[in-house]
Amino acid sequence: MPALSDRPLAFVDLETTGSTASVDRITEIAIVTLVDGVSQSWSQLVNPQRHIPEFITRLTGISDAMVAAAPSFAEIAAEVCQRLDGCVFVAHNARFDYGFLKSELRRVGIDFRAAVLCTVKLSRRLYPQSARHNLDSVIERHGIVRRERHRALGDALAIHDFWRIVAASQPPAALAAALQEAAEKPSLPAWLDATDVDALPEGCGVYLFFGENGLPLYVGKSLHLRRRVLAHFAADHRAAREMALAQQVRRIETIACAGEVDALLCEARLVKELQPLHNRQLRRNRDCCSWRLIERSPGHWQPELVQARDLERGGQQALYGLYTSARQARTALTKLAGEHALCLSMLGLEGSPGKACFAQQLGRCRGACIGAESPVQHSLRLQQALAGWRLQSWPFASPALLAEGDLQHVVDHWCHLGSARDEAELAELLDHGTPAFDRDTYRILVKHAARLRALPAAVTA
Repeated sequence: MPALSDRPLAFVDLETTGSTASVDRITEIAIVTLVDGVSQSWSQLVNPQRHIPEFITRLTGISDAMVAAAPSFAEIAAEVCQRLDGCVFVAHNARFDYGFLKSELRRVGIDFRAAVLCTVKLSRRLYPQSARHNLDSVIERHGIVRRERHRALGDALAIHDFWRIVAASQPPAALAAALQEAAEKPSLPAWLDATDVDALPEGCGVYLFFGENGLPLYVGKSLHLRRRVLAHFAADHRAAREMALAQQVRRIETIACAGEVDALLCEARLVKELQPLHNRQLRRNRDCCSWRLIERSPGHWQPELVQARDLERGGQQALYGLYTSARQARTALTKLAGEHALCLSMLGLEGSPGKACFAQQLGRCRGACIGAESPVQHSLRLQQALAGWRLQSWPFASPALLAEGDLQHVVDHWCHLGSARDEAELAELLDHGTPAFDRDTYRILVKHAARLRALPAAVTA
């Protein structure tokens, strides 16, 4: 096979509706080929068949009106493949463009594979003294003609010009070493399509593993996606379950997230939607239950098990713990009773007051069941024991926002309505109403309660 520098090259840039290949779509594509020293440029607007967010339009200048009469990606897929055929796929941050294009082609039944060269990696390898290697910095550093930025053809031509400069100015040995490093792929199992790894981003997000026939296997999250995903395929697995998962994976998808909260919420939602085989803890918990204290007689407070669906969302002042089943709730309360010498009869877990409970017979109860301890004193100790389980009530009279990156997470009574980037998306979320209470969503959001800010009255009106 000829050296990378001697093969036909295709400099590619995409504009998209967002950063998530599994959800967003291409709005413009440009391919600049370089074959035997001759360059040829091609670009095409693409109808993504969905709304282009306002912030994307502000960045790229591409609006819904501009792409309304443009072909869909399915209509140009064959031409795209023809132009890329036999070429090394070259892009700036190639994981994004290659992964996005591969996903679009997969949707129309085409399994696209190519050798990939990332010019960000190439720039870092050849110019380590430079602090920045984004496309704007590369353009400025090398005096490249600045064309229309954040448009596909302008950016593809800038990458092409960078290559021309590098190929003309670098010693052959240094260029060959840099190309080998920039095109390097990590070691992966033979049964996994190695090209999927080129789409893995470095930052925060969620990853999805799929097996044969698209079967969902696992959904995970990480602040360092690429590192975490590759760790699944390390040779030193300590658990048989981890090894089994690694052997079943046939395809990987990732979703970039604005930060930790976004990743946690996305992971919890996808696990419930997809029901992956290897996710257990997050799969089923919408019908969760909790303990509520009720006064059975003057001074005698007893836990009562209540279902989340029967409660006002976030409005209860005395709820304790969240459980996936009544059995789990009773087991937890029984354990708490043993730790604090509480009476099982007074708690309603066995027998009835007036008869010694089993724990009292073993000397593990202070005798509230037989009158050795007053109901008031027992109730006080019960409330103290339950204090660490107490759920936080919703602190606002309306929905609230939690800012993270360019997103605003919209929250109402500990339920996540969705995430908005602008006022239009926010208004749309508020119109959809509040979803059912979810235990995992509550646990994620309550840890960040200090960051919540109430929506202005003008917005909720």
